[in-house]
Amino acid sequence: MSDDLTDEGTYERVRAGQWLSRVGGAEVSRRKLLRTSAGIGLGAAIAGTGQAVGGTAHAGTGHAGTGHAGTGATRVLAGAGRAAAEGPIVKPLPPELFVVHGTNAETRWEAMSGQGHLTPADRFFVRNHTTTPLIDALTWRLRLWGSGLRGAPAEDRPVEFSYEDLLALPAESLTAFIECTGNGRGFFSSQQGQTVSGTPWRLGAVGVARWRGVRLATVLDRAGLTRRAVDVLPRGLDAEFVDKGVNLGRVRRPLPVAKALDDVLLAYEMNGRPLPPDHGFPVRLVVPSWVGIGSIKWLGDIQVSDQPLFSPWNTQFYRLFGPDHPPEGGPPLTRMVVKSAFELPWDARVEAGRAHTLRGRSWSGGGRIRRVEVSVDGGASWQAAHSGGQPSATAWRRWEFRWTPRRPGPHVLLARATDETGATQPDQAPYNTLGYLFGAVVRHPVTVV
Repeated sequence: MSDDLTDEGTYERVRAGQWLSRVGGAEVSRRKLLRTSAGIGLGAAIAGTGQAVGGTAHAGTGHAGTGHAGTGATRVLAGAGRAAAEGPIVKPLPPELFVVHGTNAETRWEAMSGQGHLTPADRFFVRNHTTTPLIDALTWRLRLWGSGLRGAPAEDRPVEFSYEDLLALPAESLTAFIECTGNGRGFFSSQQGQTVSGTPWRLGAVGVARWRGVRLATVLDRAGLTRRAVDVLPRGLDAEFVDKGVNLGRVRRPLPVAKALDDVLLAYEMNGRPLPPDHGFPVRLVVPSWVGIGSIKWLGDIQVSDQPLFSPWNTQFYRLFGPDHPPEGGPPLTRMVVKSAFELPWDARVEAGRAHTLRGRSWSGGGRIRRVEVSVDGGASWQAAHSGGQPSATAWRRWEFRWTPRRPGPHVLLARATDETGATQPDQAPYNTLGYLFGAVVRHPVTVV
């Protein structure tokens, strides 16, 4: 079986091995490479090799490149220049729709009841490292540069695309979920009694939208992608992120070129309208089925390299750390795990002796959901839920289950899904200190009255 270079873990093993053999692997171990590169860029990790890999990219201000302005493009203004919003999130966050976690906002699952397949923009979760920037689409440019492009355009003289350039290119649409890697993190503590760090999401850090835009492959081709390119490093225009007193720069995370050319979208529309500011206006990446950190918002520049790239977001974050993992962490996280959620309030009250239709949604980064089972007795027995419509490989599947509770008092509802790979939600999620990829069956409390 050939190596799948769209998988970042496989990619890292193959590419790092090839690259280290070129520069002298005996002198630079993988562990030292990752440990040193965390937060400072890889260049410092390989001093003496004559190679500069990764580092912190800064948007160039040079000449226009191969992009050409389209005609008849809609002009959209989301603010003046690159101003910051008054608060970390622009849109209203009514308490009946969201639970606010500082710079983040989690969708309440009961707010999805009756909303159809897509998550409306006004209820879509928000994951911000800092504050939503307000960006003028008329002056915005997407800048591509680096050794993986023809002529190796420099950081200060990149290939540039305007908003209208992108609107003039062939457009594609994709219905896909975006999910924070830590979605469900709170259950490591509340359900498994384990200590983790990070935002204590329940299950509301996920949403499905109809995204429209240009394939990243199209833009890379127009910019002059070479066969030597191995990595792309997209970076957002939000403010620099400071963690525990250390400035890590603006959010950026590498993608293997194979994944970038496969199914990644440069999206400028969400559910038929221009992206709202909180969801990446004017342009964001959509990396289907992968951890949400890959779907960079407020995209500003993309470094394209013929050597591996690293950032804090694939070295010190978004790997699995803990007693069952290597000191430098496991491979970079890619696909999300299987999850299910009820469209019910937490601690909902339901009437005894009356038929209720329990509704929910299940999704997986591994592909289509094939089966959903529900337990209304805390896991003592399971029954199949009814799933309607055709399952999607990149979105969730809606389901329902009829229940007539007889006994008043506390009950625990459970839902578990199985995807097309055969992966089923377990009773316990494997522990990691940053609380990523919680995929265990969630115990949803209700009271029958």
